[in-house]
Amino acid sequence: MTRYNHRDTEKKWQDIWAAQKVFCTANTTPSPQPKYYVLEMFPYPSGRIHMGHVRNYTLGDVVARTKRAQGFHVLHPMGWDAFGLPAENAAMERGVHPRQWTTQNIATMRTQLQSMGLSLDWSREIATCHPEYYRHEQKMFLDFLAAGLVERKESWVNWDPVDQTVLANEQVVEGRGWRSGAVVEKRQLSQWFLKITAFADDLLAGLDNLERWPDKVRTMQRNWIGRSEGAEVSFEIIDGKTAAGQETVTVYTTRPDTLFGASFCALAPHHPVTAALCDNNDALRAFVADCNRTATSEEAIETAEKRGFDTGLRVRHPFDPTRDLPLYVANFVLMDYGTGAVFGCPAGDQRDLDFARRYNLPVMPVVLPVGVEEEDFAIADTAFTGDGTLFNSDFLDGLSVEQAKARAIERLEELGKGRRTISYRLRDWGVSRQRYWGCPIPIIHCAACGAVPVPDDQLPVILPDDVSFDQLGNPLDHHPTWKKTTCPTCGQAAERETDTFDTFMESSWYFARYCSPRASQPVEATDAAYWLPVDQYIGGVEHAVMHLLYARFFSRAMQRVGLATGDEPFAGLFTQGMICHETYQDEKGKWLSPDAVEKRANGEFYDHEGSEVTVGPSIKMSKSKKNTVDPADILDNYGADAARFFILSDSPPERDLEWTDAGIEGAWRFLQRLWTLVQTADLPAPNVDKPADFSPQATALRQKAHRTLVGLTESLDSFRFNGAVARIYELTNSISRFAPDTASDRWTLRESLEILILLCGPMTPHIAAELWEKLGYDDLLVNHPWPTPDPALLIDETKTIPVQVNGKHRANITVSGDWDTEQVKALAQTAAARAIAGQEIRKFIVVKDRIVNIVVG
Repeated sequence: MTRYNHRDTEKKWQDIWAAQKVFCTANTTPSPQPKYYVLEMFPYPSGRIHMGHVRNYTLGDVVARTKRAQGFHVLHPMGWDAFGLPAENAAMERGVHPRQWTTQNIATMRTQLQSMGLSLDWSREIATCHPEYYRHEQKMFLDFLAAGLVERKESWVNWDPVDQTVLANEQVVEGRGWRSGAVVEKRQLSQWFLKITAFADDLLAGLDNLERWPDKVRTMQRNWIGRSEGAEVSFEIIDGKTAAGQETVTVYTTRPDTLFGASFCALAPHHPVTAALCDNNDALRAFVADCNRTATSEEAIETAEKRGFDTGLRVRHPFDPTRDLPLYVANFVLMDYGTGAVFGCPAGDQRDLDFARRYNLPVMPVVLPVGVEEEDFAIADTAFTGDGTLFNSDFLDGLSVEQAKARAIERLEELGKGRRTISYRLRDWGVSRQRYWGCPIPIIHCAACGAVPVPDDQLPVILPDDVSFDQLGNPLDHHPTWKKTTCPTCGQAAERETDTFDTFMESSWYFARYCSPRASQPVEATDAAYWLPVDQYIGGVEHAVMHLLYARFFSRAMQRVGLATGDEPFAGLFTQGMICHETYQDEKGKWLSPDAVEKRANGEFYDHEGSEVTVGPSIKMSKSKKNTVDPADILDNYGADAARFFILSDSPPERDLEWTDAGIEGAWRFLQRLWTLVQTADLPAPNVDKPADFSPQATALRQKAHRTLVGLTESLDSFRFNGAVARIYELTNSISRFAPDTASDRWTLRESLEILILLCGPMTPHIAAELWEKLGYDDLLVNHPWPTPDPALLIDETKTIPVQVNGKHRANITVSGDWDTEQVKALAQTAAARAIAGQEIRKFIVVKDRIVNIVVG
């Protein structure tokens, strides 16, 4: 008997699957089979796959293979999110062209992914950097422009000083660029925006129907869209107009009930009034410049020190013309939320309270907590944000918070000082990026005609290859000829738009392109209508308010311009956890990789020089901490099946997985055991007729196998993969203990092994395929249908259930698996005769397989 050789076996079956094009999916629309579209978020070709890729694509592959075996017409494609700044950084660091770097990385990563035995349809492979892909993106952008879904405007933007490009709000994480980690600054630039806000209500409402999405992702999107009901309130500027001509400052508030507690108004640093005041105020200009250098995310602003600049202007209270409030410019007011101006009620908002204490402003409480007397209530260092009744608030006194909100808005509208309105946190999506390696924006700028769309017959606008990266900024701006062209409208000399699209543009519709990847339009309507939405999407939760929200917007925008893709791109979403590993540091604090340390018999860790190593906590694998494991080494030493099996077995897939040597070695040992189990089994030939009778031990094993089949199928369908692996271990143990004595026993052993191998197929496809062949079958296991359980083997022969009389346990009865309700009543009445003791039986409550309750009295 030979040992299992994963290198030979895995290559053998990968070659067979490729030669027979097993996983190429025909666009049969409609198909006699139900369709199932499973998709993992496509990777950025950074060089080599990492263990996060291994986990992500293993999860998707198990789903795809299971659904295929269950009779579904499965689409499981792959491609590359191939534009982006890392390629430009590589060009500068390595002296290679971004296209060359990207192409080489794609080739490397494709080979590595193929070595995992993934059931991917490589015939549909796409790369977003290919002109045949992004030409359709350029056309869609122009269609969106014609439909009123695109706007060009001057705006304050998030500027990454390291990557030298604009970032969307969603790409600013804790005040830093999501890729570079640099502190983001504010700059004013002319940018192209997609009007995602046009679909704000629809995007919000649609979340209620995404029942197969994680609640946390839906909550994150709801919070990001941030719909709030409130009022716009006008504060009259005392002593005339500002330099900008405004006679009032309009603020947006969700708490108009607290207006009587107002002690100041504040403007955003980029408010038009602020800009006008800066013209003659050097100190204010310096304050605004300082604000521009600080972190820009809402989270960072909330935690930063609250600072303001007193403009010297005062505004009149809308309800009390005898009161006036100071007008500040404040670093915590955002121009892109509401109106870019707020009023501060320090007693009811901690941010406002901190600001008021700093600048010695009055604090007037206006909401009285329930059960507290007015004379006993005061605000110290903590604002009161709870519910209660209004006081110190004139006509609002005694009202609840909700009643006071409504009454305050009514009065504002009566006085002409405000109106009811709805606001959103969501802002339009700025898609202009100042870089080379991205999809060119198909616009020509003409001095006479303005911004002119590139004609359809001139698409795609292709990136030039002869660019230089020897200076900062966008290489397209520095190119001597590429941007020079003629205006399609008037024929005069003009310049191309040198900004390129945010790479999230490419990933916002790629799932639709897979439906017909070689079509002459973005999507073939028939194919898209058949395949979309994606039935199961798999990827990281970090994309909740970027990629996933943008893709939902794109689906709606594509519908608006006649590209039928449906409202929602992804019917089901699964977000997997991260892969973690211990960290190691030497005596000087230098990070060490796992292969640079060894564990001695005393349990301590040492480096290869014999120096003791400090072991740190298990955290997400990262290059900076050097706690990564190279998938290539794992696949070579243990094989793809062992890596897949360990990844599936260690923990629920939505949780973080801790990678350990013991774990992968345990998975490898199991495969060797499975191999030996089949090799040494004394089995009849395949397809022998089922015996008429079975021994008790054979019946017990058959019950175990068929019940495992049902339970494991449920585990796979509900993403409880670690539970499925546990059932594989249990069935393997039962088979290992089975000692066949008769022909009937040997038939049972074959049936159980066949079920075991078929169940292993989606998880460990190579060894399963090889063992299926060794069991004597000519057909490919991958083409074999999912096994069907025998219902008779799923029923317990007997079951013990409790009998209650008036809710108290009085007896137990034993019934057969196919028991009749009337027979059970009779058995229960007999068993509990003493407790009934001649009393009238008013009711029998029979819960099948659970309990019998007799109501007497």
